[in-house]
Amino acid sequence: MSLFKARDWWSTIIGEKEEFDQGCLCVADVDNSGSGQDKVIVGSYKGYLRIFNPHPVKPGDEIQPEDLLLEVQLREPILQVEVGKFVSGTEGLHLAVLHCRKLCVYAVSGTQGNVEHGNQYQIKLMYEHNLQRTACNMTYGPFGGVKGRDLICIQSMDGMLMLFEQESYAFGRFLPGFLLPGPLAYSSRTDSFITVSSCQQVESYKYQVLAFATDADEREDTEQRKLSSGKRLVVDWVLNIGEQALDISIVSFNPGASSVFVLGERNFFCLKDNGQIRFMKKLDYSPSCFIPYCSVREGTVNTLIANHSKMLNVYQDVTLKWATQLPCIPVSVKVANFQDLKGVIVTLSDDGHLQCSYLGTDPSLFQAPKVDSREINYEEMNAEMKELQKIIREATKTQDILPESEKQRDVTVTAEVSPDLDEESQAIDSEVKARAVPSVTVKITIQSRVTAQKPSLAVCVQAPLAVTCDQFVFDDLEPDSSETVVLSVFLRESCSPPELEGTCMVSYNIPTELNPEGIPRVSQCNFSLPLKLVCFPAQPSKAANHKLTIDTNKPPISFVTIFPDFVDPSEGDQANALGFQFLTGSKTTLLASKTSQRYRIQSDRLEDLWLVTKELIHRLEEHFKKQNCKDFACTFSGSIPLQEYFELIDQHFELRLNAEKYQELLSERAVQFRAIERRLLTRFKDKTPAPLQHLDTLLEGTFREVIALADAAEENQANMFQAFAKLKSATHLVIMLISLWQKLNTDQIAILEATFLPLAEDTQELGWEETVDAAVSYLLRTCLSKSSKEQALTLSSQLSMPKDTSRLKKNITLFCDRLAKGGRLSLSTDSATQQAAVMPGGCATIPESDLEERTIIPGSTAMFASHGQTTTQKHKP
Repeated sequence: MSLFKARDWWSTIIGEKEEFDQGCLCVADVDNSGSGQDKVIVGSYKGYLRIFNPHPVKPGDEIQPEDLLLEVQLREPILQVEVGKFVSGTEGLHLAVLHCRKLCVYAVSGTQGNVEHGNQYQIKLMYEHNLQRTACNMTYGPFGGVKGRDLICIQSMDGMLMLFEQESYAFGRFLPGFLLPGPLAYSSRTDSFITVSSCQQVESYKYQVLAFATDADEREDTEQRKLSSGKRLVVDWVLNIGEQALDISIVSFNPGASSVFVLGERNFFCLKDNGQIRFMKKLDYSPSCFIPYCSVREGTVNTLIANHSKMLNVYQDVTLKWATQLPCIPVSVKVANFQDLKGVIVTLSDDGHLQCSYLGTDPSLFQAPKVDSREINYEEMNAEMKELQKIIREATKTQDILPESEKQRDVTVTAEVSPDLDEESQAIDSEVKARAVPSVTVKITIQSRVTAQKPSLAVCVQAPLAVTCDQFVFDDLEPDSSETVVLSVFLRESCSPPELEGTCMVSYNIPTELNPEGIPRVSQCNFSLPLKLVCFPAQPSKAANHKLTIDTNKPPISFVTIFPDFVDPSEGDQANALGFQFLTGSKTTLLASKTSQRYRIQSDRLEDLWLVTKELIHRLEEHFKKQNCKDFACTFSGSIPLQEYFELIDQHFELRLNAEKYQELLSERAVQFRAIERRLLTRFKDKTPAPLQHLDTLLEGTFREVIALADAAEENQANMFQAFAKLKSATHLVIMLISLWQKLNTDQIAILEATFLPLAEDTQELGWEETVDAAVSYLLRTCLSKSSKEQALTLSSQLSMPKDTSRLKKNITLFCDRLAKGGRLSLSTDSATQQAAVMPGGCATIPESDLEERTIIPGSTAMFASHGQTTTQKHKP
């Protein structure tokens, strides 16, 4: 922020709801008065042309009507106005007005008035050119070194330079490699046109090269182009500036050299005639326009640069000399001479704020009023200080992070899951091959205590589950109002979900006095889905590949009591076996021991054990909680099924490798397909018929290969999604077994989940294997380290897809082995000290070489026994 504001010399608001841009402002003695006093010419996109002759105005006064010399409405929008020697036979100045499809040159003249209303001004059309192409901008100058007249060059939107020798059209040339038009300027010293292309390069084209190049009309006719003797348009020099340019200006304050100034989006460049950089200035703001206006010291150039913060900065080369505040954001800036005041800064904003100002400061005339002298009452000050300290102490007593108003949420969201499945299933687009895919209704209620603006509800469940509608938008909620929505959840993909949970999140705005638009807030809640959404009762199975035994400290409970929704009540208390048939086709069996306090879960798939095991433990805990039994506990004394878990890891990793192979093959075939297309296109464009040499057959074969590879990659992606869902279910199961085995607390279970379940979705860039490997390696080098030497090892800061899973499986095995030897999970900095304190005296550290040579035998229970137990036996219920 500048300390000084621009001194307003003269200003006005032009028109109503008119738009202006960079080329709409020009200053010159357009009426050839000979007094050296400039006039301000302004054109708008509505087609209004205005000419002003500013006079100084006292602060608070309005401009005089005679300051507006001329106002005329033309038929088309005005893109640019320039003043130069555009009429043959005279060296007087004329006004050139560029429209979208027309170039008009006017003569501005004034007639001495005989009454008090002053002089009368009018414009006369000298000539006009109808353009065949839509114009973008123009420049002018003595092209080719002509004397006493200016020629005009117009750049079209499709990259054609159209040159006019005053009343006649000279020629047109297309710029090579053109995409979008950029700023255009003419250098009289080098007789060249300078522009900035879409490649973010400053390019210079000689006028002589343009004149002798192939004519633009011949470009469209191939036969005529072959007969033409024109040359190809070649650029004189190129400079890559790495950004788009806003404007170009060429000045020559020194007769021996000229400078090319380029204003970029973030940098300001000054170039020599040959394209070399004299200097550049990195700007810490977003510029809007600029103009180099003079040379105060030899070898330097002063430049005005305006920005979008309403600031106007004055630079001498790269040194900031002055900064001043403007009342608006200018889109064009000029320097003009009015009456006896030279160097007036003329700025124009996009909404028509035209201002003539100069740099300066206003003296401060403010004088502080005298303060009534009075004696200080120290007793009153002490009493006031004590009162304020009391208020501060009471305000700092609470330790809550949120203020008092946040203790009770302004907007609350609750979700109620129906205890029964929908009578008529709401499943849509489900890929499950079961005869009937059930759905369950979820009722979500939003209650607001205050005014909530723009509330929206998002409901999220993890795939393969889906909801009938996941986005809701409501009208503004009034105080003490509520909204209710009903939706259904169902199984969409043909694999079992790793979690039966969902989340509701409401986003809204709370308006305040300082912020009427509202402060964004979020409220959310979670809900659990019933197990019968993904499975239904079935006959128990005696044989299974995977079995788990959960020990409890209470007698077994009848399944009629804890699974009333899966057991027929007619079976009574004799039901000690229960079957769960998943919609995906697999079956899981739950057995309760009649003689011991154990439950067995068995299935042909390891991942299908997870949901039933979790549901069993949850219902047992809820059952004993209702009976006020606080000492109920579940334990696991069997072996962790790492070998079967590793098989799921290998399956998922193999699909990731296949995805990379398909991607490489698709890339190769796509390159081959494009190469064949280019050759075929060349053959088809050639007017001399030539044999295709089976290129069409090769193109068709390559196309079929691309389609086949794309289908295979899509199928592999679907298989990888299912494999990741199975891996997540098995990971949940392993985490639960480890927590029951080692009797971990809530914080330690959270560390386990963060280690083995770091990703909600699996991608090629960041996959599950490398993420879990890094997390497990970190724990092995911190809280589970066996020596300070391991703690000193550094981990790689970059995650990349490994070549195989051997390292990951070895680290997981070592992780479980260290837990078996007494290690404890902790994220504190003094984990090594805690590890030494927890490690029992009879446990020795594990040699790394011995661990690498071990193999995990399926069914073996001696490797990962619970602490203090050397062997375990399998108990049949």
